[in-house]
Formats: sequence, C-alpha cells, structure tokens
Amino acid sequence: MYIILLGAPGSGKGTVAKMIEGKFGVPHLSTGDILRDNVNKGTCVGNQAKEYMDNGKLVPDDIVIQMVKGRVLEEDCKTGFILDGFPRTIKQAEALELIFDELDITIDAIFNFEASQETIIERLSGRRTCKNCGAIYHIKNIPPKVEDECDKCGDRLYQRDDDKKDVVKNRLVVYKTQTKKLISYYEKQDSFYKIDANKKAGEMFVEVCKDLGQSGKSG
Repeated sequence: MYIILLGAPGSGKGTVAKMIEGKFGVPHLSTGDILRDNVNKGTCVGNQAKEYMDNGKLVPDDIVIQMVKGRVLEEDCKTGFILDGFPRTIKQAEALELIFDELDITIDAIFNFEASQETIIERLSGRRTCKNCGAIYHIKNIPPKVEDECDKCGDRLYQRDDDKKDVVKNRLVVYKTQTKKLISYYEKQDSFYKIDANKKAGEMFVEVCKDLGQSGKSG
C-alpha cells in the first residue's frame, strides 16, 4: 500500500499516518523526521537544511528529494509506505513520479488534509517535544502528567522553533503560496480524497479508512 498525505503543517496528517501505520503495517515516512534526523546527526545535508527549517522555510527540493529517495529504497519500504510531507512542490511531485516509475510503484491513495488557520496555529503552538526521546505532547490536548516533563523518559519538554506562533504563521504563508499548487496537480486523479482536518484524529482516521475501502486498497 502506497499512500501520499498532503496538508499544511499542523493539519493532523502525521498523527493519522501513525494510525494508518499501526493498522496496515506500512512505515510512516515523515519528511520532517527524516530532515531532523539528518540535522541531529550533523550530516552535510542536515546542516544545509537546518537554517531553512528553523525559520519555517521549505528546504530546497534537491536536498529533500535526495533524502526521500534514499529512505524509500530501504528494506522496510518494499511492500508500501506512507509519505507525509512529501511532495511539497511540483518539482518534488515530478521527481517522485520518476522514482515510482523506476521502482514500478503505483500510488493507492492521495489524501489532502484541509484545516483552518486557527486550528493549525492552536495545534502547533501548543505542541511540546521531549529533548531526549522525541515524544510529542500538547499543552491542551495531550498534556504530560508533570508539566514540562516527558511521561516516557522524564526528560525536559521544549517548544521547537518551528512551532512558535510567528514561525507557524510564516510556515502557513509558505504553504499557501507554494505547496497548495500540488492540489490542482493531484486532485483530478481517481485516488485523490479530501479530509476535513478540523476534526479529531480518530474521526479523520475513520474517514481515511472509509476512502481506502472505496478504493479497494484497505485489505
């Protein structure tokens, strides 16, 4: 099963991707996680990407394409994967088609998560991340048992630079001016579905499973 998830930062696609991963057993490939992993490891491409990520800007296509291609070639992706955060530009979409042609892959479903700006800002600005294990919380929706302390490992929680309100607003501007062009690129395909991302994650997941059932790819 090969799935693409589109949507602005904070639209909930990452949360739903984890649910899809759990139900169908295909890995969740988050571009953000791949990029941050390279940043944390201090790789060459990671260092190049860091400045863009910290300021809420899109990382240049060539860097992202290089890392994503390497990831989908790994062993756990041979029977399927969920792409979350890629493609974000027409250039990336065209590069992805070439990768899929090379690997003889056909996309089963493309989901576009649509949420209001108010919903997105509330979700992202309230998000807190564990410095040690990477666990994610929300000060309102998923608060830790002890304030600013991770339930899993006890380390300190912090707010990522790209989750601060001013950066979030900039990320949304970048999304609207660049990434939303992908919608017209994909929406004419039979495998394209819209998801109301103002809903709770569980409700979105039900909607996704229903659409996968309609496409004949749920089992």
